[in-house]
Amino acid sequence: MKKTLLLFVVALSSTLLSAQNITDALRYSVEDSNGTARYQGMSGAFGALGGDFSAMRINPAGSAVFLNSAASVSFSINDIVNETTFNSSQQKRIDTDVDLNQLGGVFVIDIQQEDSAFNKVTIGLNYDVNRNFSNQITARGTSNTSLANFFAAQAEGIPLDLLQLQNGETIGSLYRYLGQTEGTAAQNALLGYQGFIIDPTNPDNLNNITYLSNVVAGDVNQRYTKLTEGANSKFTVNVGTQIENDYYIGVNLNSHSIDYRERTYNFESNNLAGSSITSIGFENNLAVYGNGFSAQIGGIAKFDNIRVGLSLDTPTWYDISEETSQALETTRREGDQILNTFVNPQSINVFSDYYLKTPGKITGSAAYIFGKSGLISVDYSYKDYANVKFDSDFDEAIFDFQNSIIENTLKGASSIKVGGEYRLNNFSFRAGGRYEESPYQDETTAGDLTGFSLGLGYNFGRYNFDVSYARAQRDSIESAIGFADNFTNEQIFNNVGFTFSTNF
Repeated sequence: MKKTLLLFVVALSSTLLSAQNITDALRYSVEDSNGTARYQGMSGAFGALGGDFSAMRINPAGSAVFLNSAASVSFSINDIVNETTFNSSQQKRIDTDVDLNQLGGVFVIDIQQEDSAFNKVTIGLNYDVNRNFSNQITARGTSNTSLANFFAAQAEGIPLDLLQLQNGETIGSLYRYLGQTEGTAAQNALLGYQGFIIDPTNPDNLNNITYLSNVVAGDVNQRYTKLTEGANSKFTVNVGTQIENDYYIGVNLNSHSIDYRERTYNFESNNLAGSSITSIGFENNLAVYGNGFSAQIGGIAKFDNIRVGLSLDTPTWYDISEETSQALETTRREGDQILNTFVNPQSINVFSDYYLKTPGKITGSAAYIFGKSGLISVDYSYKDYANVKFDSDFDEAIFDFQNSIIENTLKGASSIKVGGEYRLNNFSFRAGGRYEESPYQDETTAGDLTGFSLGLGYNFGRYNFDVSYARAQRDSIESAIGFADNFTNEQIFNNVGFTFSTNF
């Protein structure tokens, strides 16, 4: 039966999708507060100010505030601390990464005609990292639910005949066949069966569809590790103009790029009498690549010492592809022997591309300028995460259920950023704070984010050097394969930024 279907299902394999969920949707919808050191030092409260490369990402009219053509490059040291608690057991993991997070230039073209309402036109090019995915999470603890139960549940309903190797068949070829015809659950069942984690309740019946765990009930030691890397980056083409002396408008056309890689590893061990399996190591790898497009329009107006700004972001439309791979390692007892089994299909699952629309955003801003001595600025933004949508070319209804879950789980979220700057001779001192609502309706899966920032800059005349420190914190509840209970995670984000800019 398997052999006769193989050629037919290969033609259908391109229509099978991996299971996208809310985690995937939010991963590409949420933005970090990255950018120039001046921008970060004021917690990103720049929508009414402009004159900064990262201010353009909030309000594209910000490019028209530049007095001269300029360029800047920014680096950051990102440090993420994850403190997890699973069944009273705590773990701490720190990930540190150094990145180029901003590179751009603005060209200012003065308009010399006296009767023109336009004073100048600006053209900007800017690269930004919207979100850095580099992170490490570990959760460890004792549980009375074994990872073996996961494999038994995945195998339920899968005929034994599909999990056994036929003449000339390899683990890799059978794994690929099951992925093409039966899906991910059957592939997991194959790993569990070939790794001796589960056995059929009736081994003499090839049509058997129920399975037993080879780990008896009792406490097991579990450890879960997730390592991620990559970035969601954006390249922007900006056009702005100054009208008369007090009004600025601008437009951004943004090209987005997703490069996300994730490796999770579940390890479990036990000393339970009656268990033939004494340890399980389960590895899952995910690679995601995507491209997207969005646009922004914004304006800034000056009224004496007051600045106000308004900007609108369209949704971002992504075209995304995914690849996965898996491997399993087990240790078992057979009489007096301890045997190790390594099940590695050495096969990559390539799924059909899908579309993702992340929500648009509206931002209102206001600032007060204290002459040449300083300023204070406030930004308010609103983004409705319930508008996230998955879609597909070949079946418009395939994501209906998942989109319904998103609509009933996520919500609109507000964010407030406040920043200030004080200038003393050639020095600039900066500080700020930010608050972002949870995108979840229950506000426990991921809590609100709070943070503060500090910054320092020095003006050398033609050149500027800025440095910033930003800290933010968010608590969340996370899950892992095989864990009977969720674990809590307190994330602390630390960022030290450096920017070198020049006028020309």
